[in-house]
Amino acid sequence: MKIDAISEQADRAGRYDLTLSDRSKLRLYPQTIMDFGLYQGREISQEELNQIRQAAGGMSAKMRAVRIVSAAAVSAGDLEQRLRRKGESQEDARAAVSWMQELSLVDDLDTARQLVRRGLSRGYGPARLRQMLYEKKIPRELWDQALENLPEPDEAIMDYLDRKLSPEPDRKELKKTIDALLRRGYAWQDIRRVLNRRGESMDGEPEE
Repeated sequence: MKIDAISEQADRAGRYDLTLSDRSKLRLYPQTIMDFGLYQGREISQEELNQIRQAAGGMSAKMRAVRIVSAAAVSAGDLEQRLRRKGESQEDARAAVSWMQELSLVDDLDTARQLVRRGLSRGYGPARLRQMLYEKKIPRELWDQALENLPEPDEAIMDYLDRKLSPEPDRKELKKTIDALLRRGYAWQDIRRVLNRRGESMDGEPEE
C-alpha cells in the first residue's frame, strides 16, 4: 500500500490527513509521521500500517489528555473517564493517564486540594466538599489529607445567616435558610449551634 497524499495544513487539533492508495485515510500528529518516516509516495506494509494505527491511537489519547488537563484540574480517574467518553480505547486512555502522571501533569492530591479550595470559596461545608471529591474520582485514601485544616464552620454559617435572614425571621424563612445550608454541606448540629448563638431556633430536626 502506498501513501498517495499528505495534507499541507493541519486540522485544529494539529493532525495531518494521510490518504492511502486504497482511498482510506489516516489522521496523524506530526510526531507519529516523523517516528515512522512517512511521506507521499512511500510504500507501507499491512503490518506497518497496523503499527501506525496503534501509535496514532496512543498519541491521540495523549494529546487529548493534555488539552483536558490544560483546561481544568482533573484526577487520574476523571481524566481516564473523560478520554473514554471522547472515544479513546481503554488501553490508550490508561496509557495516556500514566504518561501524564509520569510528567507530573496529573496529581490526585493536588487536584483534591484545588477542589477543596474552590468549594470553600463558594461557601460549601464538609459534606459538599466530600461530594465534590467523590464526583471527581479522587481516591478515598486522599480525602483526609485534602480536607485537613478545614476552617471551623461557624463563621461561614453565621455569615450566610446574616445575609439571608431578615431581622425577625418566621419559621418558614428559617426553614428555607436552614435547608439551603444543609444543601451546601453543613451539618445540622453546627447550624443549630450558630442559630442558638443568634437567639433563634427550630423545633425538631430537618432532614439532611
